[in-house]
Amino acid sequence: MKIHKNLFIFLFALSGSFLFSQTSNFENLVGKWDLTVTSGEKIMPSWMEIKVSGIKTLVGAFVAESGSARPISEVVYSDGIMSFSIPPQWDGTNDMHFSAAIKGGKLQGHIIDHRGVVRSVEGVKAPKLDRKEPTAWSKPIALFNGKNTDGWYAQMGEDKNQWIVENGVLVNPKVGSNLITNASYDDFKLHIEFQYGPNSNSGIYLRGRYEVQVEDGYGKNPSSILFGGIYGFLTPHIMAAKKPGVWQSYDITLVGRTVTIEANGETIIWKQNIPGITGGAMDSNEGSPGPIMLQGDHGPIKFRNITIQQPEE
Repeated sequence: MKIHKNLFIFLFALSGSFLFSQTSNFENLVGKWDLTVTSGEKIMPSWMEIKVSGIKTLVGAFVAESGSARPISEVVYSDGIMSFSIPPQWDGTNDMHFSAAIKGGKLQGHIIDHRGVVRSVEGVKAPKLDRKEPTAWSKPIALFNGKNTDGWYAQMGEDKNQWIVENGVLVNPKVGSNLITNASYDDFKLHIEFQYGPNSNSGIYLRGRYEVQVEDGYGKNPSSILFGGIYGFLTPHIMAAKKPGVWQSYDITLVGRTVTIEANGETIIWKQNIPGITGGAMDSNEGSPGPIMLQGDHGPIKFRNITIQQPEE
């Protein structure tokens, strides 16, 4: 642990890009940030929010390329540089160390991840996405034709595509690639039906960035990481999951970052703002349209009757 922290300080001392004007004013730091983390040729989306607790203490939340939002107990801000550490969630054994500063309106810095790997990070302020709900919607358009996966592609390449179509149903029989629409969408109403077995786990990513959790939650208390939750952020007010092995449905309306979810005919989330991207997102470009992504890297799942409506001009 001590070696990692010393390495972090050494990297900052060498980097001329962090010679920023010193200021005790951290107002520009406060807010939501869409982050891009780079390690070699690998580019990963991430997200962070910094808030003021009381008068001068900075706290926040952080989302890595996987996992749920995690609390930041304290952000240290000194001489124009902010830093914090958080314990591991799923990967590695070390604390993650984050340090960055603002230059030209962008956040630039480094991360030492839970395995001790040094990564560069850059961030921009997340868009508010404040929009009025459309007064009219188009007729539903089928995203799945019931015959094949035309209009979709596998995230990890067609040679690893485990998705199949059986009797008009889209089936993920085993752990493998995510399935993504070729088309991208901005605001929409999505209807989707699904069936899972006991303890199975999947998800539906809105614009490829915000995961609506699909998981066996029958008989459990509502949670942001269980059935119908926006993973790690929004908790349904009731648990509407049916028993495994039967068909269930979501009707999801997304306008800007405001989401409403009906599960099996019950409104479980009503016009709540999604704070930021969830773990497993395709990218952190929240201001851009994005696809519908079906999670296939967790467990077996079936989908059918997938339709979308868009605002009418």
